[in-house]
Amino acid sequence: MDFNVKRLATEAGLFLTRAVQFTEEKLWQSEKTNLDQDFENLTVRADCTKHWTEKILRQTEILLQPNPSARIEEFLYEKLDMKAPSRVTNSELLGQHMEDAAKELGLESPYGSTLVKVGECERRLGAVEKDFIQTADISFLSPLRNFLEGDCRIISKERRLLENLRLDLDACKTRVKKAKAAEAKVAVVPDFQETRPRNYVLSASASALWTEEVEKAEQGLKTAQKEFDRQAEVTRLLLEGISCTHVNHLRCLHEFVEAQAAYYRQCHLHMQDLQEELRRLPGGFAQNSSQNAPPPSLPEPESVSSPVETLTIEEVQAPASGTRKAKVLYDYDAADCSELSLLADEIITVYTMPGMESDWLVGERGNQRGRVPVTYLELLS
Repeated sequence: MDFNVKRLATEAGLFLTRAVQFTEEKLWQSEKTNLDQDFENLTVRADCTKHWTEKILRQTEILLQPNPSARIEEFLYEKLDMKAPSRVTNSELLGQHMEDAAKELGLESPYGSTLVKVGECERRLGAVEKDFIQTADISFLSPLRNFLEGDCRIISKERRLLENLRLDLDACKTRVKKAKAAEAKVAVVPDFQETRPRNYVLSASASALWTEEVEKAEQGLKTAQKEFDRQAEVTRLLLEGISCTHVNHLRCLHEFVEAQAAYYRQCHLHMQDLQEELRRLPGGFAQNSSQNAPPPSLPEPESVSSPVETLTIEEVQAPASGTRKAKVLYDYDAADCSELSLLADEIITVYTMPGMESDWLVGERGNQRGRVPVTYLELLS
């Protein structure tokens, strides 16, 4: 118990001494030991590295997981040293919704079959995204976290210790300066008189005391200087290690770029495969997408004569030649009054009109006429 009280008193006295020294430096009442410019440059470089590493780490986490609630949950699992449950990506969830919608709307319909294909592709994209997130976390985020939680904390701790030793050193310098000033003041020969011989004894005793105080202060200064120099060298070595950290982070950055490039490359391949599959499905939209062209649309009535206005029983007449028979491959529901609804396996008469899109024909069934998509027909000779 006595040891703890003494230790507490010693630490309190040391803290008070440092506080006094720090206050006097701020008030320009005491000199401050400055480190060399090279050391200051290393310190600025370390602070800059820490600052930007934190920002890059935070923004990369946002890129990989935009949901803040999910990031907080993963952070808590990491701090509790527990494995986070597997999370479904947005692409996988979208694919699941598309497949469920296809089951409800009908797998045999063009829309339903397309939903299934796109949903499967979205699931594959979600799996690729999971692999990318895992790879980026291991190869890029983990080294950045290790630097911030390991090297940065050690450097900060050693710099705080160096600052405390610097305050102790400056306090020792101030103590030596004051002791020497007092010794010089006492060392001045007094005006000794025979009627007062006691003055000489007191002056000699005070001079001896201050000489002893100066020796103690100088000895303390030497010890403080030695500890400060040793700590400065340790801190300098740690700060110089930032160069190695930059090399390591550069390698991690290359690995992150490779992982991201592989991720986008796989996504591109999956989308190309999806486009090929959609081309084989019945539907004009899939064919138009393969030609990198927008889906067919009716021209504006102000600029070009619209088929919607001309495809009426009264105004449209079948040409004398050029008509052909066509077999309907799939059911087709007309989108508007200018189109003709179709039933699978029925035979209709088709022909072209000037100015009509190449993906459409005029279909005729009895007295019914309207536009029909070519991809839903099999032209008969």
